[in-house]
Amino acid sequence: MMPDAAAPARAGTPDEEWGRLNPRLLLVNLSVIGTPLATFAATLLLDDGRVTLQVLITLGTLLITALVIAGIGLMRLATTRYRVTADRVEVHRGRFFRSERSVPADRIRSVDLTANPLHRIFGLTSLKVATGDQGSADGGLSLDGLSLADAAALRRRLTELRRTAQGVHHPEADADPTIAELDWAWLRYAPLTLWGVGGVFIAAGSVYRTLHEMKIDPLELGIVKDLQQRFGSVPLWYGLLVAALVVVAVGVAGSTATFIEGWGGYRLDREEPGLLRVRRGLLITRSVSIEEQRLRGAEVAEPLLLRWAGGARVKAVASGLGDEDENSSRSRLTPPVPLALARRVAADVLGETVAPTTAAQLAPHPRAALRRRINRAVIWSAAAAALLAGPGLWLTPALVHAGWITGLVLLAAGTALAYDAYRNLGHAVHGRYLVTRSGTFTRRTAAVRRDGIIGWSITRSPFQRRAGLLTLGAAIAAGTGVYKVRDVAVADGLALAEEAVPDLLAPFLEHRPRTTAGTQ
Repeated sequence: MMPDAAAPARAGTPDEEWGRLNPRLLLVNLSVIGTPLATFAATLLLDDGRVTLQVLITLGTLLITALVIAGIGLMRLATTRYRVTADRVEVHRGRFFRSERSVPADRIRSVDLTANPLHRIFGLTSLKVATGDQGSADGGLSLDGLSLADAAALRRRLTELRRTAQGVHHPEADADPTIAELDWAWLRYAPLTLWGVGGVFIAAGSVYRTLHEMKIDPLELGIVKDLQQRFGSVPLWYGLLVAALVVVAVGVAGSTATFIEGWGGYRLDREEPGLLRVRRGLLITRSVSIEEQRLRGAEVAEPLLLRWAGGARVKAVASGLGDEDENSSRSRLTPPVPLALARRVAADVLGETVAPTTAAQLAPHPRAALRRRINRAVIWSAAAAALLAGPGLWLTPALVHAGWITGLVLLAAGTALAYDAYRNLGHAVHGRYLVTRSGTFTRRTAAVRRDGIIGWSITRSPFQRRAGLLTLGAAIAAGTGVYKVRDVAVADGLALAEEAVPDLLAPFLEHRPRTTAGTQ
């Protein structure tokens, strides 16, 4: 037995009923076997119906793996039991290797629902109880395979149990709980991301690797040979241009499809007082809850292309959202939206009239911070030029010319980005919040509550010491953990820390006595 280390399991009252997963989960588990069968059919189609021994071995391995996964799922269906007592929720699993986990009601931070396409086909969903353990993905409980009605009822019961255990007061509900909901006009922001183009290369690499494992040469496939016969005689520059346009077009289509799937049906509201809820997803539905009492701030992110189009995204800075990966996904409050709306949402979730990320007058950083960024641009452009021109001294003068041209282009682009990165630097103390901004490829403006700051980190590289700069990090038990004020003057950084949280940094500072004239 492996009881939850966070809280020892305690037996509930004898009349508490144990619940079980829905029997329709059996169909979901058996459908896993369809993956290797679909792969086998696709292989026959691509390779003109030829089947080699290596293909059979690879697909046989996939089939055995799918059967093992299905078997584990069936065992989970047969052995999983759960119940909610007066002060905790318990989940028991396993027959030979038993696991008994128990979470006290006062440790429940949120109860979230997620349903993938297979779950939705059979009317099922997954429920996760998060406890706020950000160091582990196993910081809560999960039940994979509840009916929609059972999951909704269980979430309501757990929410009420948590509120009772924590003594949370039920304020009056707002007249209109909706903060933001999907506007299909936002779809214009979907292509403004590099992930779509990157996804094309990732997908191509995955297909190539799978075919390589099957001992199938992609260049020998019928469809590839047909393309070679049709376009093999075109000039190289034309072929590269067409290939680049195809990759961009497929990437844009992929980004748009990802936006539609990930944010279809989006809605951010306060359906329950004191609880933010984000619902989104077309094929995979997600419902994430964030307690407002655990909200420590908000972050407005503006990726470069999205910033040029006047768009931004909003993330919550909150505790209890799981480990780093879970926090990255569950903290998203909006898709890419107009910047004005992003700022309004940030203000609304923080309970402010105007978002601190907008209202704060950010202090500029020293010119030494600009010089650091320009120096990086010079170093990188010089390195790229030398990398091309160096071999050209022995091979061909064409590489020398390519080197200095590349260096000039990179220097111009790097200098422009350096100025942009410097203009984006800023910090301020605004009311209850510390506001910090930095970044050029993604400009991030974060407003974190000063009473949530539990420590400071100060880092100084050798180059920063020479320039009289430091990077001040505000440690907070929420979000990414540390929110940095980059490349600020030493005196300004220490003064900022003292103003934001008085006396927190003071015990670690050494005050040097002033010297008077004539003192040796």
